[in-house]
Amino acid sequence: MRLPESQVAVLEAASASEQRTIEQLSEAAGVEPATVTGAVFDLEDEGFVAVTTEETVSYVVTEEGETYADAGLPEVRLYRAALDAGADDAPVSMGAVIGDSGLDGPEVDIALANYARKGYGEVESGQISADPDADPTTDTEAAVLRALVAEEESRMSGESLADVDVAHEDALDHLVRRGLVDREEHTVRSVTLTDEGVTALMEGVEVAETVDRLTPEMLASGEWEDVDFAAYNVEADAPERRGGRVHILRQTAERVKDTLVGMGFQEMDGPHADSEFWINDCLFMPQDHPARTHWDQFALDVPPMESIPADLLDRVRSAHLEGVGEDGQGYHSPWTEDVARGVDLRGHTTSLSMRYLSGTEIGDLDPPERFFSVEKVYRNDTLDPTHLLEFFQIEGWVMAEDLSVRDLMGTFEEFYQQFGITDLQFKPHYNPYTEPSFELFGTHPETGELIEIGNSGMFREEVLRPLGVECDVMAWGLALERLLMLMYGFDDIRDVHGTLCDLDLLRTTEVLH
Repeated sequence: MRLPESQVAVLEAASASEQRTIEQLSEAAGVEPATVTGAVFDLEDEGFVAVTTEETVSYVVTEEGETYADAGLPEVRLYRAALDAGADDAPVSMGAVIGDSGLDGPEVDIALANYARKGYGEVESGQISADPDADPTTDTEAAVLRALVAEEESRMSGESLADVDVAHEDALDHLVRRGLVDREEHTVRSVTLTDEGVTALMEGVEVAETVDRLTPEMLASGEWEDVDFAAYNVEADAPERRGGRVHILRQTAERVKDTLVGMGFQEMDGPHADSEFWINDCLFMPQDHPARTHWDQFALDVPPMESIPADLLDRVRSAHLEGVGEDGQGYHSPWTEDVARGVDLRGHTTSLSMRYLSGTEIGDLDPPERFFSVEKVYRNDTLDPTHLLEFFQIEGWVMAEDLSVRDLMGTFEEFYQQFGITDLQFKPHYNPYTEPSFELFGTHPETGELIEIGNSGMFREEVLRPLGVECDVMAWGLALERLLMLMYGFDDIRDVHGTLCDLDLLRTTEVLH
């Protein structure tokens, strides 16, 4: 019997009395595993070997995981620092505790994201508290991480990998999501000789001279008529290649842009770092409003912004101090130009709307006009499944005569229908810059929970008149990440965005159209 060289090598390396894996056969035969796999499939088709398949899972600690196994998880270090600061008696300053904990950069965000989840305490309004009954020595994620590191280093850990998988499956899932452990799935194929295979070996198997490709030289010489070509096995495993792909959040953003352009909107753009004037003052937000403090915004230590039109600055100052119209009263609170010229990271992209509506960006506008942006904004929020420190906002507005809330609600219905979302709910709300105002909610497809997905309303006269706008303007700010959650059913936005991003989830998620 004549067989290709690789098949002969596998037959001779296989055993009729014990199962041998592809890797073992590869080592014994001196043939690459991919070649062995192809030969095994061909031999199985001929009835010479029997193949059993088993799916296995292994866990490998990442470089970041090894660091935390040695130094301690960020949330545990934050808890110990909070205890040392007396946070178990009363809340203390979060900044001081973070400084004492030795956490730096992304570790701070990671610690805050997991602190309350694990019951170590609460973080609220810049204060941190510590639960005196919490016990970091029983932290299962830390224990599993240490066990995996110990097993990788010595293979003599008291707790085997199988024990870790069974006893702490939930902790393992969290470690994988945090990028501290990689979950690797393997297909293990084991091979044994059949009676037919043993008989073939006993009768003698010769190596057939085969070639795996047709060359120009073979065609020219006519050699191709006398050679045996190796068969292709289309079922053989191929090496995994993970190429780059566009993030599903970016894909969703591009789809939002295409949808709004199709609805007649034009796109806006502008600076991420802008003056308080454009971010808040033009929106008729008083300068002592809580949302304008450093607890909600990120102030930058840079020179004040000089390039603000003087006449517009005067009109906005007058709106704040004196009001607009005969019945306007303004705010009974101080307003200073120094605050208005201070530079922050924008907390919303409505700063772009103010620039465009005022005519500063592209000149005066004649109604009707429609503009939008899908840009990143920055807020000093507490990290949780629906909040991040930076996220994307879908900003939009329509300038026209005789607009009403019905027009605004109809626009939302049309927009969200393009993404398969038809169960919108509207709730009256208060904003300093719109009246009437309302929030939008959508039902999460997996949890059934109502999720806030945006804020909207009709701009007040105190916003429009200083900008020189004499007609109605309806506007909104929608959360791109919340839209993503409704479309894909994610229940934790940190899985797709930020330092705890689940790369396997992003690689395998099918894009919705």
